[in-house]
Amino acid sequence: MRRRTAREKALQALFQIDMSEAEPNAAIKHVLDDKENSDYLTTLVTGVIDNKEEVDKLIIDHLEKWTLERLSNVDRNILRVAVYELKYCDDIPANVALDEAIEIAKKYGDEKSSRFVNGVLSKIKETLESSL
Repeated sequence: MRRRTAREKALQALFQIDMSEAEPNAAIKHVLDDKENSDYLTTLVTGVIDNKEEVDKLIIDHLEKWTLERLSNVDRNILRVAVYELKYCDDIPANVALDEAIEIAKKYGDEKSSRFVNGVLSKIKETLESSL
């Protein structure tokens, strides 16, 4: 499974977890639709869940005139996956994490999602880079 596909499936699994409080493994299995799992998909989903408090705090700290709860479930989970990659996946260049999130937002979000995701993630990226 390509990493882009893993990111998209992670978004779908996290969306399902948000909406129905599904267990992570059940959500992953559901979105795979009998296709083979990838370690990266599992890493993204469990990583976001295990670090949700810290990931969400980073997002909240960089939202202007928005609350996390007010974001669409799609945008919120795209941001979560990308922030997890930015903060915890040293083998993923920051620009790749941003570009992937923007492309996924174009595909799954509304017409303003990609610009919104780009703005929030760019600020988070700057914060993380300045803290190194």
